[in-house]
Amino acid sequence: MFQKRLLLFIIVFLHIFYENWVPTPSCDVVSGVNNQEIDHGKMEDDLKVMMVADLLLSGHDSGSGYFDLHFKDFYFSRFFRKSFEFLKPDMLIVLGDVSAKGSELSRSKWASVVQEFHSLLGPFLDLPYHVVPGDRDVGECGRLNEISVNKITRSFPGLDSGGCGAFGIGNVDFVSLNSVALLCGDNGLRFSVEKALERERIGLRTESERGSSGIKIPKYDFSWRENAMSSGSGPVLLLHIPLHRDDDWESGRLWDKAEPSKRSRFANGSYGLSQTLPPNATEYIFHALRPRMVFSAHTQTFSDRMHPDGIREIVVPAMSWDAGMKPAFVAVTFRRNGSSAIVSHCKLAGRTHVVFFYISFLFVLILTVQTTLRS
Repeated sequence: MFQKRLLLFIIVFLHIFYENWVPTPSCDVVSGVNNQEIDHGKMEDDLKVMMVADLLLSGHDSGSGYFDLHFKDFYFSRFFRKSFEFLKPDMLIVLGDVSAKGSELSRSKWASVVQEFHSLLGPFLDLPYHVVPGDRDVGECGRLNEISVNKITRSFPGLDSGGCGAFGIGNVDFVSLNSVALLCGDNGLRFSVEKALERERIGLRTESERGSSGIKIPKYDFSWRENAMSSGSGPVLLLHIPLHRDDDWESGRLWDKAEPSKRSRFANGSYGLSQTLPPNATEYIFHALRPRMVFSAHTQTFSDRMHPDGIREIVVPAMSWDAGMKPAFVAVTFRRNGSSAIVSHCKLAGRTHVVFFYISFLFVLILTVQTTLRS
């Protein structure tokens, strides 16, 4: 009798443990000059944003296996619900690679990916959300075209025909770019992204000049004009591909002047897919937008770095078991003073831990049934 009660107690304990701990994220504030403000709590006008990347959804593809079709979807649905309850965010941002191979999918199979995405969101469907195109979504340079990008722009709000977007919530302005196109040489979509950058630059400059002297920009053109805005005074920039890293390339070297050995990795006039944007694209973005902060993804691991001009870039880790590591994401609180942001790195249980839990639960359940039958 005692053994039976003990086993029942263990089952109840494991059930409560699973319900309250396994799907709940563990978040640590990333050290930074403004992160001491976390002790003050969320102010009324603060904006809390949950940022995820690399969901790598399969769209219920029959070739994905039972685990992906059922167990993984069940767990991640619980993750989103628990994260919503734990963080109480004002917005969700997905920094690319919603799908594992979206660029290869037909429209009907892509619709299945979108349906899976919406089912995962659960409570987030009532919140504003924004999706940035990733290379798996729209394809590498050989596949990237208006048709592949159109699947993304038709499925998710706030994107133009080139896969870029601009929006403001509260006191925070955001600009998202189809950074995959910036890797692709003479691809027409790259020029669409550059036009979007120019539109935002002119819009930002117009607001700045109106605020100071009431002067309007007389005529729209695409020449590289001086940007009088100070570094870090522009919008929050959202990308899938991270910006250029000075430790990967010789500082100050532009892509067109790169050594042949480095340039040869990207044949046929296209940049291909590297881990970062080329230096000239990064320099162009910084000049046009003067972003106050940058959030990117693609590398599937978390990083926090400061660019030479003082602009902070957070690389959001993969929110997927397929990346071979614990799923994780980033929570950001933009303070109402418009300048500071508090960044938290949040982690979830890995696939091994969850599977081990279910095996343990099943083992205890079998023991309980056997004990009950014997008595």
